[in-house]
Amino acid sequence: MGLFSFIKEAGAKIFGGKSETEKAAEAAAASAAAAEAVAVANAANAAAIAETIKDLDLHVDDLTVSIEGDTATISGLAHDQATKEKVVLVVGNTAGIATVDDQMTVEHVEPEAQFHTVASGDTLGKIAKNYYGNAMKYPVIFEANKPMLTDPDKIYPGQVLRIPHMD
Repeated sequence: MGLFSFIKEAGAKIFGGKSETEKAAEAAAASAAAAEAVAVANAANAAAIAETIKDLDLHVDDLTVSIEGDTATISGLAHDQATKEKVVLVVGNTAGIATVDDQMTVEHVEPEAQFHTVASGDTLGKIAKNYYGNAMKYPVIFEANKPMLTDPDKIYPGQVLRIPHMD
């Protein structure tokens, strides 16, 4: 006796239609196709975020945005700390992004701002009162979050805002 050769597709289907090898091959192909689709979608989403940053006139030299799962990684050279923080906020306040891996550098180093996650019932005045002791300082927070904010009354729960350092 020895090895016998047969035609793979011919014969009785005793394995319920497809062999385990065929099923595994199809699953691997489907998995590879799904992974490719996810990679294409992540690249398109990263490009859309980079375009939004550009549209908001936030200048970062050699800006790179990449997405893996719900994590976005950003790198490049920001002119100042405020620009860097605004870019982080644009990326982080994007639906589907849970984590931002900030690998940007800053040309002109300044004190870092604090960040505040808006809660239900928050207003810029209430946030200003909390951080600065004066609700009337809300324009400072509004200005620090332009151009992402277009109206001081249009903030939403879950949104993250820059709270700049007051001298």
